[in-house]
Amino acid sequence: MDDVLLPGFSDVAAAAKRLAGRVRRTPVLTCGSLDSMAGARLFFKCENFQTTGSFKFRGATNTVLQFEQAEAARGVATHSSGNHGAALAAAAAARGIPAHVVMPANSVATKRASVERYGGQVTECGPDLADREAVIAQVLTATGAQMVHPYNDARIIAGQGTTALELLEETGPLDALVAPVGGGGLLSGACLVFNEKLPSSKIYGAEPAQADDARRSHEAGRLVTTTPDTIADGLRAQLGSLPFALIHRHAERIFTVQESSILQAMRHAWERLKIIIEPSSAVALAAVLDNAAHFKNHRVGVILTGGNVDLDNLPI
Repeated sequence: MDDVLLPGFSDVAAAAKRLAGRVRRTPVLTCGSLDSMAGARLFFKCENFQTTGSFKFRGATNTVLQFEQAEAARGVATHSSGNHGAALAAAAAARGIPAHVVMPANSVATKRASVERYGGQVTECGPDLADREAVIAQVLTATGAQMVHPYNDARIIAGQGTTALELLEETGPLDALVAPVGGGGLLSGACLVFNEKLPSSKIYGAEPAQADDARRSHEAGRLVTTTPDTIADGLRAQLGSLPFALIHRHAERIFTVQESSILQAMRHAWERLKIIIEPSSAVALAAVLDNAAHFKNHRVGVILTGGNVDLDNLPI
């Protein structure tokens, strides 16, 4: 991967300035009972309180703001299982431009409704990445819109990195950070921040064992694809090439967790933190609890990525 294509910490810092007053500075919560369970001091960055209910609004806004007016006027387009689509729709609406979102027909109903509520125009596709890419190509040709990839974009990575930057500003030094990884935009952005601010700290990804392409890729040193089958719908994406380059360089390890651990961690967050998080968010907490000996007596940042749950079809 040519490093000229990769964002750096300066891009995250620029994104933080660009996003000031445009995205929410989400709270960092602690919980004594979860600390006891983990044997560590946990600091939860709660992006479930972000606009549109997930961290994705950061990267989408950072990207939409950088288009020249003539480019922006044609609108933006993307493919998404839900959270990025809603984020892009909201970011586009704030700039007064259209947003086109290609979504799998089996997407969570509430996530599709969220995209449409923020003004996104939804086009359905099949469940596979190839289906998404085929349909988004048609949409781009028909509309002339600007493509905003969910994670394989330096502007997206820089925007997502502001999550980790805010976390450190709130907590001070941490021994480790654990973040979910799907396409890799958030984790790679966090890598940029921690490598700059706390190079001695350890950065870990967390993903479902039934969608473990990031773990396999990290261990193999090259992108490895899998067929995901997990309740964590936001982590079904395949790791992108740009995020992979940063994650492989800076992340210590990718933990994988079973579906039962994801559900249990989600329940713990609901019952103990008293907040609603979605399964994809719970993966990071599950990784910490399943590997408690690894984090014993450490100060650990845990990014809770979103809270968009289908309340009519609760998994727990």
